[in-house]
Amino acid sequence: MTEYLTIDGGTIAYEVTGDGPLIVLAHGMGDSRDAFRAVIPSLVEAGHRVAAVDLRGCGESSVDWPEWSRTAIAGDLLALIRHLGGPAVIVGHSVSGGAATIAAALEPSLVTAVVELAPFTRKQSPSLGGMLKVKRYRRGMMRLLGTAMFGSLPLWRSYLDVAYPGQRPADWPERLGRIESLLREPGRMKAMQAMGRSAPTDAGAQLGNVRCPVLVVMGTLDPDWADPRAEGTAVVADLPSGLGRLEMIDGAGHYPHDQFPEQVVSLVLDFLRSDAARA
Repeated sequence: MTEYLTIDGGTIAYEVTGDGPLIVLAHGMGDSRDAFRAVIPSLVEAGHRVAAVDLRGCGESSVDWPEWSRTAIAGDLLALIRHLGGPAVIVGHSVSGGAATIAAALEPSLVTAVVELAPFTRKQSPSLGGMLKVKRYRRGMMRLLGTAMFGSLPLWRSYLDVAYPGQRPADWPERLGRIESLLREPGRMKAMQAMGRSAPTDAGAQLGNVRCPVLVVMGTLDPDWADPRAEGTAVVADLPSGLGRLEMIDGAGHYPHDQFPEQVVSLVLDFLRSDAARA
């Protein structure tokens, strides 16, 4: 059942399932909490209370916001954790990986651990060499840039075709239909464009201030980077020593939690059971 939290600037939609330690799931741009539909049941079965949130401008959340930065998204996530009675683990995908980093750095008492799925958490510089040498990166970047510039739904759908290489969810047609239906609603494509224009430098500046364990999960075929392993390694390296670790999912693109939900859940639960996460 959808619930709503009103905060400064708008209303955030979310849904809570299960009982136990709180996990907050935050999706990437142009998406909704539906992105985590395949992982929620397993997390609940493992004994967690799971809150899946629609980011500002996305899903069922309101569209008129004054700011679209990762810092602003982090504020929304922290407000939700306070409202639900934290602390919480934050699982953030793409833009929300950066937001989760900021939330953990700003309010360490509210965030016990962070899982970053294909995160944009550091300053990015498009690799011309990578675009020449790596076809999937070239295809992904051209479609992302085109979507950001023109607000084109067909270009975004074409990007998703690249971002989901190989294995796709059994409900893929329904998944695409839901994404397209939401982005056709007034203001939602503009919200995605604004979010896409926000640089992750605010998240990168906070990596060294994180005090909780961090798991970074990257797909080997993620089209958003010429070398996904190198990007994940760099995120871990910018964290305080010993806090971060990187896991790669072979064959995954930019949506590992949707392509390989069982593997992602296993990684998350193993991480949360580890001595580092308990500390």
